[in-house]
Amino acid sequence: MSAPERNATLPGDPPGGRRAVAVWSIGVAVYFVAVIFRTSLGVAGLDAADRFHVNASALSTFSILQLLVYAGMQIPVGLLVDRLGTKKVLSIGAVLFTAGQLGFAFSPSYGTALASRALLGCGDAMTFISVLRLGTRWFPARRGPLVAQLAGLVGMAGNLVSTLVLARLLHSVGWTPAFAGSALAGAVVLVLALLFLKDHPEGQEPEPSAHRGAAYVRRQIAAAWREPGTRLGLWVHFTTQFPAMVFLLLWGLPFLVEAQGLSRGTAGELLTLVVLSNMVVGLVYGQIVARHHAARLPLALGTVSATALLWAATLAYPGEHAPMWLLLVLCTVLGACGPASMLGFDFSRPANPPERQGTASGITNMGGFIASMTTLFAIGVLLDATGDDYTVAFSAVFVLQALGVSQILRLRGRAARRERERLVASRVETVHVPAA
Repeated sequence: MSAPERNATLPGDPPGGRRAVAVWSIGVAVYFVAVIFRTSLGVAGLDAADRFHVNASALSTFSILQLLVYAGMQIPVGLLVDRLGTKKVLSIGAVLFTAGQLGFAFSPSYGTALASRALLGCGDAMTFISVLRLGTRWFPARRGPLVAQLAGLVGMAGNLVSTLVLARLLHSVGWTPAFAGSALAGAVVLVLALLFLKDHPEGQEPEPSAHRGAAYVRRQIAAAWREPGTRLGLWVHFTTQFPAMVFLLLWGLPFLVEAQGLSRGTAGELLTLVVLSNMVVGLVYGQIVARHHAARLPLALGTVSATALLWAATLAYPGEHAPMWLLLVLCTVLGACGPASMLGFDFSRPANPPERQGTASGITNMGGFIASMTTLFAIGVLLDATGDDYTVAFSAVFVLQALGVSQILRLRGRAARRERERLVASRVETVHVPAA
């Protein structure tokens, strides 16, 4: 594709510009706070185990339940975004995840803490799909890959805040003040969304569609699922996201401290490296895919291969602890998992029309969170069963990677053919449209 073709704005494309950036930034701010709350347990895992007197399996239940709620809500949220619009869904999400974080701060028992994390996961589930939809409504289609990667980058910045700021607050002021204080950020972004967020630019209102209850829902889901690009997007997201998610969300800190003998401070710095690497790689991947659409699958599979290789090298290292240089390389490569997972949306987005974008994105976004939830549970169970043998427990990563790669290879041909057919049809349609 030539540079002029890449830079051309398609008929009906949103104009972009400063107003688009301003509105989109409000939506991204809501997502940013949701990620801070989502990943806050990653820096508080050992504290939570002490506070609620639970073992590894019970500790992993916090994150598993949160991700179970998140993954289970992706299709309903996608349908809600398609029907109600971004502003309403993001606002509801902000109310829920703020209430969940506040409840977690004051939870007196393991049961109430679990309920709070479930509520948080419910609100968190409403953010990312809404932000993706906001991007497609405010920016030209050619900017889609870069805008999506930037949204993911901001999410990782939220993870960075958890790693650097919340961790220090937790150990300086204590559990309740740290979590309750962070909940104030949720109230701030809720006010911003209610006052300033707009679903779409003036004159870019989507065509009204008939919503006929359960029949409409079934048609939306079935139509999105029939597209090979949607299913390929789900499996790309499934295979690429979970190694870093599991590491950052819960098991990275215990692995580095208990299995590798590092101090909490050093372990926190390595978690920070994962986040910083994610932010850099996200910018690079976004630029590459915006210029070379065919690079999507090689980037995704390359990331999976590199992650598997580094995990194997770390777990199989013959010494008592892996050397620091190897842990540094592992954490740098794990940073590519988030940007690679965003490539899943670059398969599902062109496979579906605008009125189905929320539903298709919801299906895609389920992938990585189902994989993360499964791996979190497997690692917790294996740690308890093996007396905290992290080598055996973390080997669960390879099983899910193998499953995901097999599905990607199975679907890639069909998705590519459908994409070519759609591109040819759009060109023919454009040629036959009379000039204004």
